[in-house]
Amino acid sequence: MLSLFELIAALLVLTATFAWLNHRLLGLPANIGLLVIGVAVSLLLTLTAALFPGLSIAKILSAAIAQVDLYETVMTGMLSFLLFAGALNVDIGQLRDRAPVIGALASFGTILSTLLMGGGLWGLAKLCGVPLPFDWALVFGAIVAPTDPIAVLATLKSARIPRPLEMDIAGEALFNDGVAIVLFTVLLQSAAANSAPGLLEGAGLLLLEAGGGAFLGLAAGYLAYRAMRALDDYSIEVMISLALVMGVYALASRLHMSGPIAVVVAGVIIGNHGADTAMSTLTRRYVFGFWTLVDDILNALLFLLIGLEVLVLNFVPRLGWIALGVVPLALAVRFMAVSIPVTLLDRFRPFVKGTIPVMTWGGVRGGISVALALSLPAGEARLPILVATYCVVLFSVVVQGLTLSKVVDRRVPREARDLRQPEGHDRASRRQ
Repeated sequence: MLSLFELIAALLVLTATFAWLNHRLLGLPANIGLLVIGVAVSLLLTLTAALFPGLSIAKILSAAIAQVDLYETVMTGMLSFLLFAGALNVDIGQLRDRAPVIGALASFGTILSTLLMGGGLWGLAKLCGVPLPFDWALVFGAIVAPTDPIAVLATLKSARIPRPLEMDIAGEALFNDGVAIVLFTVLLQSAAANSAPGLLEGAGLLLLEAGGGAFLGLAAGYLAYRAMRALDDYSIEVMISLALVMGVYALASRLHMSGPIAVVVAGVIIGNHGADTAMSTLTRRYVFGFWTLVDDILNALLFLLIGLEVLVLNFVPRLGWIALGVVPLALAVRFMAVSIPVTLLDRFRPFVKGTIPVMTWGGVRGGISVALALSLPAGEARLPILVATYCVVLFSVVVQGLTLSKVVDRRVPREARDLRQPEGHDRASRRQ
């Protein structure tokens, strides 16, 4: 049993080593490369343990990885920092302009995806002879319904997407977690109690968590903004931003509000009003540099952990058909969850040509889905859901993440892609 310090030290050493190997040998995008190497090492160790039972290295590493509670690590540790770092670079003007689209995708799209994914997995499990109650299948739907903001923002860095479409994808990912986590909580409680979920109770909980989280983030972000404006000391202002993230997330959890939405709203305020009117050039450089570094390090750790979790995943052959069938199911559901709201809203505000295929392929799942799946209680439904979730996450991060640029090049007109460059540079120059 490793101490907490030893465990963190081992993970950082592995992350740095694998990041170096990826940079020197594979040349993949940093986070995808870490995930691929983590999965490859996990599979190699599993094969080694099967061929040479006397070797204990696989057992030692498996025991170490089993010590990491990925749900706690992601949901109460990394998530707040990563969301804030991503929200800092969101343009509030673009966000305001795309608010109806982002709101529809983050609410209606997430709910529709939950229902369709749950029903699809239930039917697939029935065809494969795997016992999976319908209420537990809906829990799976809530687990994979949200696009992961961490994985999505990392993927968008390597794709040249028109500004409005990029904002739609990033905004949906930043705000749909609050909806999905409420759905997951309600559906998990009803599945565990073997009772139908209360629609009014769920709607009230969603309104409280999402609306309360947004209000809390707005209030805390404004207070932090005023505090930063009252001085010019980059070390204190970095400290204020760090305190804002941890304080607002902890308070939101205590008040049963959406911590993810709260830190996103606070991050947008600091990244726009705070950067423009409350920070000097030197302070902006330190604040944004600090959060860029935090984002890169935590992203690297998270993607490596996702890859190494294969060591503790007890895959059984009878789940093979579910593993094969769940990926096309997820893509089909994502297509419907995007195309319906986009088609309806296109009458009022035109979308960039190619929006539906790009948003379908850019709907990457990641650590949040894996963390929610690992938090499920023991039972016959846990393993099928965990395997299905893992397959969706691996495919979306590796395959969709590596090929999103090609989809954009093929489906989005060149003139639309060329329009993003000037304003992007203007936006970046305000941060330097």
